Amino acid sequence: MKQLLLGAVLSATVGTGAAAAQTGLEQDQTVLQGFYAIGLADEVRKNCPTISPRLVRAYTFLKSLESYAKNAGYTDADIDALRDSAARDRLEAQVRSDLSARGARPGNTAGYCQVGREEIARGTQAGKLLQSN
Repeated sequence: MKQLLLGAVLSATVGTGAAAAQTGLEQDQTVLQGFYAIGLADEVRKNCPTISPRLVRAYTFLKSLESYAKNAGYTDADIDALRDSAARDRLEAQVRSDLSARGARPGNTAGYCQVGREEIARGTQAGKLLQSN
């Protein structure tokens, strides 16, 4: 699912804006924070049987990232570069590290569920992409 969502975000953010973006997409904090939230939510939902994704909200969030990227002037080349970049790998590693620091480690379902419940209760972007069953 994470690969599907990430691929959808990257494909959806292909823009045709006339203005060139000031920074590379891999350095844009809005995009990075969005991908972080998606990655965190995806890891939680894959590892906690009592939490599931809110697919409509996820789609809406992806569309907001698309709109942001288009308005910021990112190009097809920017999107392609991010899809295969080390920035993506670093972000995925950061999500796993942050989850581990919070007690969500492979094989510890309760840890992932606790993080998921915390994210939902705090109303974070990741929490908004999840729901308790």
